[in-house]
Amino acid sequence: LYNLYSFQVIPVLGEVIAADWKSYQYLVESIRRFPDQDEFKGMIEDAGFYKVEYNNLTSGIVAVHSGFKL
Repeated sequence: LYNLYSFQVIPVLGEVIAADWKSYQYLVESIRRFPDQDEFKGMIEDAGFYKVEYNNLTSGIVAVHSGFKL
């Protein structure tokens, strides 16, 4: 259901509202390529942050990551 919405509805809305199908198609594709929560957490830790954690929202469709670096 999410994939159907992402690829069939979001670009159409982008075209109707902003007259810009391509940007909204790119948005959907870039979301698909973004690393999952654990992989992104590892990337943040590799960048020198500590106490990195994340909280899933909307059943994991959105995640808020946080960490500290001094």
